[in-house]
Amino acid sequence: MLPFRRRPKLETERMTLRLPVHGDWRAWAELREDSASFLTQWEPVWSADHLSRRSFTNRVYWAQRAEAQGTAVPFLLIRRQDQQLLGAITLDNIRRGPAQCGTIGYWVGEQFSRRGYMREAILSVVHHAFTTLDLSRVEAACLPENAASRGVLEKTGFKYEGVAQSYLQINGRWRNHVLYSALRADRRGRTDVG
Repeated sequence: MLPFRRRPKLETERMTLRLPVHGDWRAWAELREDSASFLTQWEPVWSADHLSRRSFTNRVYWAQRAEAQGTAVPFLLIRRQDQQLLGAITLDNIRRGPAQCGTIGYWVGEQFSRRGYMREAILSVVHHAFTTLDLSRVEAACLPENAASRGVLEKTGFKYEGVAQSYLQINGRWRNHVLYSALRADRRGRTDVG
């Protein structure tokens, strides 16, 4: 039998960030469905069963495996005052060895956007990446026209690094993305955003 491992849980001023569990499915599916038009313009095409219980069950199992293997830490954002699910943030593609790097991706329900929740979540996850996971670099990418995402990255200390051509398929099309990074020992000054 494997020894018990404590699952990561982060606390911010207003939220608890934790791995998804099976009981989160209904709240997750409802929030994603209610925010579909807000989210799909920035995300890969949703599969036909994207919001299904089965799909979410697979997501929970993936989250547990990825965290245990050290390749990703997928967090749900839960508001402490009422246990409301607000969105999610994942530190993914964790690379060890000489890279010591990971990539964040995130989303927030439309009704909870522009309230500083994602700023809190990003700061907490980056701190966790640098202190607990001992990473040296955290990367992020977003569409050039996603002003809200670019703004939250810049407000949380990420620096613009350039453009990646045809970086991800978003809403069915290969799209360029602007690249950002945060470094554990960042001595870079403010960068000019293209």
